[in-house]
Amino acid sequence: MGNGVKASTTSENRLLELASINVEPFIVNIENLPSNIQTFFQANVLIINIPSKNIDGFSSLIREIEESEIDKVLFVSSTSVYENSNQTVSESDGEESMLSPLLIVENLFRGSDKFKTTIVRFGGLIGYSRNPGMFFSNGRKVQNPDSNVNLIHRDDCVEIIKKIVEQDVWGEVFNCCADTHPTKREFYAQVAKSVGVASPEFVDSGDKSFKIISNRKVKQKLNYEFLHADLMKIQFEKITLP
Repeated sequence: MGNGVKASTTSENRLLELASINVEPFIVNIENLPSNIQTFFQANVLIINIPSKNIDGFSSLIREIEESEIDKVLFVSSTSVYENSNQTVSESDGEESMLSPLLIVENLFRGSDKFKTTIVRFGGLIGYSRNPGMFFSNGRKVQNPDSNVNLIHRDDCVEIIKKIVEQDVWGEVFNCCADTHPTKREFYAQVAKSVGVASPEFVDSGDKSFKIISNRKVKQKLNYEFLHADLMKIQFEKITLP
């Protein structure tokens, strides 16, 4: 028998959609937490993937979590917490920007003694609706084209989260991105060609700063092998432009 799953959304329009896939839907907005938030928190594990940097909102959320039965939290963060150090960066290098709102939020979760938190810092998301061939189709230019990309396919995001929960790995921080780090010029030119759109315009702004995110820890700790390890081998859907 599988586990029961609850899911939150900020949109009333998505409640029926969530219910249709056999999850119990709730409206949760961290800027205005609902009165039934403790009902939502009747669970063992909480996965938080909220595209927000609202520190006050997350502080309120944490106070509610601390009043609940939840003892394990997985917080989805981003590799954007790291400075461009022109080198390969691991979780223990101390290259995070102290001014990053996401880092502040991470530390709020890790600082609670009421539950254990594992942080997953995902690279840029690609796959399915996130087709990188469309990223620059509206005329946006690619700045700093010879810097390296730090990307991850959605399939790997889902599998890494599953591994953490299944293996009961808490109190950790994991960098999560593909094994390879081609330059923006190499990656986006190839993707554009493969999906049938014009190559984007590359603009060398003179900024040579970069970072390469190491995924060694997540592979070793979880015994994880990336499904899409080589970014240059991922096949994306062809794009038909109007």
